[in-house]
Amino acid sequence: MRVMQTNACSLSCGYCPTFCGGKVKRTALQPEEVATTFMEAHRAGLAQGLFLTSGIPGKPARAMDRMLAAVDILRRREGYGGYVHLKLLPGADSAQVEEAARLASRVSINLEGPGAAYVRRLAPEKDLSGDLLPKLEQAGRLLREARKPALTTTQFVVGPSGEKDREILGLVARLESERLLHHAHFSAFQPVVGTPMEGERATPAVRELRLYQAEHLLRQYGFRFEELPFDPDGNLPLDDDPKTAWALRHAEQFPLEVRAAPYELLLRVPGVGPKAALTLVRERRKCVIRGAEDLRRVGVDTARAGYFLTLRGRRLAPAPAAHQLRLFPHGQHLTQAPWRTPVPPCAFR
Repeated sequence: MRVMQTNACSLSCGYCPTFCGGKVKRTALQPEEVATTFMEAHRAGLAQGLFLTSGIPGKPARAMDRMLAAVDILRRREGYGGYVHLKLLPGADSAQVEEAARLASRVSINLEGPGAAYVRRLAPEKDLSGDLLPKLEQAGRLLREARKPALTTTQFVVGPSGEKDREILGLVARLESERLLHHAHFSAFQPVVGTPMEGERATPAVRELRLYQAEHLLRQYGFRFEELPFDPDGNLPLDDDPKTAWALRHAEQFPLEVRAAPYELLLRVPGVGPKAALTLVRERRKCVIRGAEDLRRVGVDTARAGYFLTLRGRRLAPAPAAHQLRLFPHGQHLTQAPWRTPVPPCAFR
């Protein structure tokens, strides 16, 4: 259940319809109301977890206290031990960050942009280097030291402030490598009528997709930040997903022989995700791989992977696949999709 404890706000974020000058009806929930409403939904089987955020009407510490009070009621009075994602508000103090890390399963704070100037353009009252980033790092350290399974997350508004993909992913890569960030979210800017940035150009959705795909390469595929295939302008190419762009720029490393390539190199092949690569390495020891159909059975996207793979010395495709935009980042979303055929005990018949 996603709850915004109040949509009243004194900040003037240019992209947000609930900014201080927005013409929207304002309302607020008391901590008791948040806790009671969630528990009713939880007991009825309608909600498995809570995501709690808030606007900032006045002093940030007061709004943050109300959010913490709601979660405290859930934990202490209601005995709820399940998932709570708590959004830290800009201006929260260090003690509140500590309390959030103690009470919540996951803590997040939106960085909005990769540099102070970008953040000021989006949200004049927000301070990246003096507030947002230090609070995210503090929460990350606290959760890491507590050995909680979920760490922090953050979000970036992509496009209107002029930031580059290289800058966004450079910051994400550093935070993830230091285990201060579990993953990042990216939101392609879309202008909203009635906001200060309503006249700005919308950011293409494909740019958001490429950022998600690149972040997956860093977090799940063993890529280093320096290996990401940025164009000279500092952004990711839009015509190819980042793994395909990298592979086409490193033709000397391909093709790979399906029967012998190690897991780490199979992960570099477009169309091969972590689950498919692991299954392929495991099953090829006891089964004979006969052709592309056997690879498809374990989750390999042979249309994308064929040009970069050989089977008994023969390339599976004569040329790279044509450009095609994908709805989801390759990897977790695709390999866990419900329409995938389960891998049998011996995948290659």
